[in-house]
Amino acid sequence: MVKILVVEDNEDNRDMLIRRLERRGFQVVVALDGASAVEMARDASPDLILMDMGLPILDGWQATSLIRHMPQTRSIPIIGLSANAMAGDREKGLAAGCNDYDTKPVDMGRLLEKIGVVLNRNNPS
Repeated sequence: MVKILVVEDNEDNRDMLIRRLERRGFQVVVALDGASAVEMARDASPDLILMDMGLPILDGWQATSLIRHMPQTRSIPIIGLSANAMAGDREKGLAAGCNDYDTKPVDMGRLLEKIGVVLNRNNPS
């Protein structure tokens, strides 16, 4: 079973993602802020991280950068999620180490497609 670390501080967004991902057969673990995300990435060994970029304590860009610099977590694929659809945000997320980037509100079909692409890229059959 694929384990996804959902990093999201907004309860409504978090609950929606958890429900929809579990319904599709994913195991979900959760972090509420960037600092917890770094710890969970190391301790829970997720197959994928969905990283909100606007987080307390450490933002998603900082957390992603830290995850990319730890040997035990650097290869975990990360999809950045942000309500900001400003020019340059996607590039900023990719520069921080995200494998892909998507905007909120989440379009579940599009997100699932991105998850499939990222996981297949990192786990060739």
